[in-house]
Amino acid sequence: TSATTLPWLLLDTDDTHTHTEAHDAGDVSDSERHTPMHPEHPAYVIYTSGSTGTPKGVVVSHANVVDLVAWARDDLGADRLAHVRATTSFTFDVSVFELLVPLTLGGTVELVPDLLSAAADPGLLGAGGLLSAVPSVLESLLSAHHRAEVSSLDTIVLAGEALSPQLLATAQSRFPEARIANAYGPTEATVYATVWHSDGAAPTAVPIGSPVPNSRVFVLDAGLGLVPVGVVGELYVAGCGVARGYWARPGLTGERFVACPYGAGGGERMYRTGDLVRWTAEGQLEFCGRADEQVKVHGFRIEPGEIQTALTAHPGIGQAVVTVREDRPGDRRLVAYLTPARAGAEPPPAAEIRTQLADRLPHYMIPSHYVPLERLPLTANGKLNHAALPIPTSESTSGRAPADGHERTLCELFADILGLPQTGPEDGFFALGGDSILSIQLVSRARQEGLLLTPRQVFQHQTPAALATTATIIPTAVPARHETGTGTLPATPIMRELFEQGGTFTTYHQSVLLT
Repeated sequence: TSATTLPWLLLDTDDTHTHTEAHDAGDVSDSERHTPMHPEHPAYVIYTSGSTGTPKGVVVSHANVVDLVAWARDDLGADRLAHVRATTSFTFDVSVFELLVPLTLGGTVELVPDLLSAAADPGLLGAGGLLSAVPSVLESLLSAHHRAEVSSLDTIVLAGEALSPQLLATAQSRFPEARIANAYGPTEATVYATVWHSDGAAPTAVPIGSPVPNSRVFVLDAGLGLVPVGVVGELYVAGCGVARGYWARPGLTGERFVACPYGAGGGERMYRTGDLVRWTAEGQLEFCGRADEQVKVHGFRIEPGEIQTALTAHPGIGQAVVTVREDRPGDRRLVAYLTPARAGAEPPPAAEIRTQLADRLPHYMIPSHYVPLERLPLTANGKLNHAALPIPTSESTSGRAPADGHERTLCELFADILGLPQTGPEDGFFALGGDSILSIQLVSRARQEGLLLTPRQVFQHQTPAALATTATIIPTAVPARHETGTGTLPATPIMRELFEQGGTFTTYHQSVLLT
């Protein structure tokens, strides 16, 4: 939100120092608290999306966080957590793992405040340590680097969305020595509830693993009965990771945090995730989708209803439907379908809608496309006909041709990355359906064409014409010269070693087996 509507809380003030200087940090004890601290007391409240347009705050206790730290220490090891790159937003619960876990175990945290700009830095992936990321973000980062630049990460923890076998295979080839973990967990279960570690195999579907220690999971049917192996059911999580509930939402807490019929003692609760899973024959959980309309885009859990509520708040919009489309494999985008508030009128321009949404929603919840409809398509029983929603199209609005080679190159990259027939020099990258993840691809592709850009520049100068004037020209790869392959060359290290040992080159052989 804008600075005029967002209240500021300043921690570094004279008043703050007055209170803190009155106590010796080494003498702070429970006696100075209003009440003693207990493990079940709240450690933090983090908000997740709500289907009614009102986000819900998840209350997580100190005991929940301590359990998370204990799992990370025993499973990953303190040595692998000695250097962790914190890449996710503080509003995303994965940041709790990235920040609190290594610091609690004596490790260090490297903050990466702008992951998009940092993507151009090979050191982000090539300096050892642990990297935690959403799969789609890792995929974009890998596409921006060559194999020689990314080979020394010790551990990769992926979570937030489904991990494809293709990305897993790519990560394994880029980081042959790294331990790769695919983790799963809703905010209500304190970051991670299950985890699966890659052992070098290439599964047809990457599982989300088995429960972490001190947690239990159940795959249940509509009557809370256990389903057999291989049968899809809803996932419930119980154990030490289950949060206290939702802040000031007792009704919603009672609906989602229910009594556990399989608990060892009375009063145990389990969290109803809304995720559909099934057990494999190997005892691993396989994710099968959502039980409701909640979706994930680039790792962020999104309730389309929250976006629809924000859209219909505009006086010019009557009805709104938000859905996720994947018209190109791997390219998931939020699309909004809108009807006008008055019959015969036109919905407001997309730029105006984006401006309004930016005041109410985070960037990852703002749709890429806005499709105006006279009326929403319905089925015979009056429900929304999702199959009849048209494919969004983005067309170039620029009438002039590219002025030079750099503009032409950028126009071609825009069209290729956004899946369009062509674009013009004055077309906006985000107006045509681009997003922050695709901007990383644009930066990487432009670099290969000799144009050095940063993701920040893509946000500031969104057209090929503007980017062409701000890009730094770098020399492209020099073509290999055709030589005869003969001449005098200095001795190589192995040649010098053979000379020192009195060997001859006629008796030395070196072979390699290729598959």
